[in-house]
Amino acid sequence: MDRRKLGALVVLWAMAFASSPGHGLRALRRTTGGRRGSTGLTGQDANGVPLRRSKRGWMWNQFFLLEEYTGTDMQYVGKLHSDADRGDGSVRYVLTGDGAGTVFKIDEKSGDIHATKRLDREEKAYYILYAKAVNRFTNQALEGQSEFIIKIHDINDNEPKFTKDPYMARVPEMSDIGASVIQVTATDADDATYGNSARVVYSILEGQPYFSVDPETGLIKTALPGMDREVKENYQVVIQAKDMAGQMGGLSGTTTVSITLSDVNDNPPRFTKTLYDFRVPESLEPGSVVGVVRALDADIGENAEMDYRIIGSDGPGVFDIATNRSTQDGVIVLRKPLDFEKKHQFGLRLQVENVHLNPRFFSMGPFRDEASVKITVEDVDEPPVFERPSYIMEVKEDAAKNTVIGAVSASDLDDKRSPIRYTIDWRTDMDRVFNIHSGNGSVYVLRELDREENAWHNISVMATEFNNPQQISRVPVFIRVLDVNDNAPAFAANYETFVCENAKANQRIQTIGATDPDEPLAGHRFFFRVAPEAAGKANFSVHDNKDNTAWILTQRNGYNSLQKSVYHVPVVISDGDFPMQSSTNTLTVRVCSCDREGNMKLCNAEALTARAGLSTGALVAILLCVIILLMIVVLFAALRRQRKKEPLIVSKEDVRDNVVSYNDEGGGEEDTQAFDIGTLRNPEAIEESKQRRDILPETFYPPLRRPAPPPTYDNNGDVRDFISQRLQDNDGDPTAPPYDSLATYAYEGNGSVAESLSSLESVTTEGDQDYNYLSEWGPRFKKLADMYGGEDSGGES
Repeated sequence: MDRRKLGALVVLWAMAFASSPGHGLRALRRTTGGRRGSTGLTGQDANGVPLRRSKRGWMWNQFFLLEEYTGTDMQYVGKLHSDADRGDGSVRYVLTGDGAGTVFKIDEKSGDIHATKRLDREEKAYYILYAKAVNRFTNQALEGQSEFIIKIHDINDNEPKFTKDPYMARVPEMSDIGASVIQVTATDADDATYGNSARVVYSILEGQPYFSVDPETGLIKTALPGMDREVKENYQVVIQAKDMAGQMGGLSGTTTVSITLSDVNDNPPRFTKTLYDFRVPESLEPGSVVGVVRALDADIGENAEMDYRIIGSDGPGVFDIATNRSTQDGVIVLRKPLDFEKKHQFGLRLQVENVHLNPRFFSMGPFRDEASVKITVEDVDEPPVFERPSYIMEVKEDAAKNTVIGAVSASDLDDKRSPIRYTIDWRTDMDRVFNIHSGNGSVYVLRELDREENAWHNISVMATEFNNPQQISRVPVFIRVLDVNDNAPAFAANYETFVCENAKANQRIQTIGATDPDEPLAGHRFFFRVAPEAAGKANFSVHDNKDNTAWILTQRNGYNSLQKSVYHVPVVISDGDFPMQSSTNTLTVRVCSCDREGNMKLCNAEALTARAGLSTGALVAILLCVIILLMIVVLFAALRRQRKKEPLIVSKEDVRDNVVSYNDEGGGEEDTQAFDIGTLRNPEAIEESKQRRDILPETFYPPLRRPAPPPTYDNNGDVRDFISQRLQDNDGDPTAPPYDSLATYAYEGNGSVAESLSSLESVTTEGDQDYNYLSEWGPRFKKLADMYGGEDSGGES
């Protein structure tokens, strides 16, 4: 039965229901206790006053109307009627409230109510309206306003709708039967309190036999055990929701549920090979990659994460393995240097295991695997190897040339066993102090040594394979120069000593010490004494304190600065080493006047000069230097004044025909004698333009005039005017000679960066240059072309 027939049946049923007595189609009517329109008595009160029953002007009920009416006429709702209506047309019925005048219309004469359009219960389930009856002519209310309700009866006109489409769900693989996946929900807009229009039942259309759905709740569950993600990962399940409790004729809706099996760690890792073979050169640096091994795991994500480790090796500590977390590969890394000559091959035993284990699947077997690795070391031609990482040698500073001080030794560990050649890196021994025997590595001295100048020498010795000079190794050699007592001691400082005129005998006037650049093992021990030649007539004595110091003592009472102002005391200082070294050092003692406490008051001029450290010879040398500098300055100035300018033409034989020379080239910074610059600054020296008188003009053209430059107000204005006039004369003179001439009107002289344009010094002979190109320069160079061209042609004839 289609929806249209069902709707008509419901309308007929509603009309029959409305026409039955007691269902309020006459919603508005007058009722009395007796006959219609009279007042009935109901009894008497306590005082005997008769009681009257009040009138009920309206009696109302609910109206019921089916939704989704499909008839062509307006749907009849019901009829309003008042007991005051005598049928003479004097009563007018008025309807107000929800939808009055639009959705519902009333016949104001008969009181019939009709629905003007099809109603939808899901849009509005009921309408509240108000009715009253008034006198048509006086507009006076015959009945009071009464409220009534029009309810919309529901029909099954809405299909169930799911809250999502599609649904996305995940369930772990290998789940047991009945494992919950997801719950779907469908809603029906029909009235759930009336009939089965909104009662929904769920069923599965697609997805069997893997999944099932609860018909009441919509919960989807697994229906098969052991679903393996590695076999099939994604499933599409179609769920149907049908109203009317799933009965025939109910409306339905569908949705799609996309179910993905999530991974669990149910697969162990497996090596792709049982034996891996790698070859590496022995020169491979520690930390470098030896090779990569790979294990595969059917799982994904963290379930496929693996750990590699070495469980066996015939070279412990030489190799290590780590996991590359991005690719889950095992990377074998070298930890110690390889040596082909010691071991040619290594064997490893590897194990791989999952990081995250699932106890649920332990029964499926161990989640690990093992594989073997063979690593072959390849021989590489390596540099020679020294026996020691460094060498320390010692040599005395008085060692003779070619003295051997030690030897280095290196060998080629390769199978070839190439001979070794030794050399010194001269960049570490720039003074060429040492040399080495190229065959046996003996280091010897080339020149004299001085410990006090350089106590250590750090050189680098190179060992080179004779068969392959590119294989070089180096070793540092530290050479210590041993001390020899070859320096005599001397005063420890430049002592300034004075003695007072009123000094007493055996008075100490100075304490002296000594220094020695040598460094004896037992330390310094110095001995002081007066020189033997001065011991007999000494005015002073030396007292050795036995602690590497000595006192200078006076030998008599009183000293006279007028008789002798300066004394020189020769002191002999000896060291205690072998061979003993000694030197005589002179101590200068000045005689000064002192007060009673021994404080110096005054010394003579000679003593002060000596104290200042500036002797008469030094003053004379300074004066001589000043005089020589003054003579050089004077001589240089005289030479500049007498300097003559170099002639323009050096040789008289180098003069060519018709060469006009103006001896006025100059004005530069280095040529100030060419002419007087004052002449150019004098406006009266500017002459008018003159025609050339050295040749006969072939044609005459009026001279061209350059526009006058703007006036200037500096000191060089006359010079600029002169130069401008000469430029105009040369530019406009057609009779100017086409051959070379000197006509310089600027300041460039000798030494100027602007070189001369003259060709007088450009070539030495006429045969050095071809002048045929002059004929292409136009009429201005016609005579020059004829002159040089004619000479060439005449020479050839």
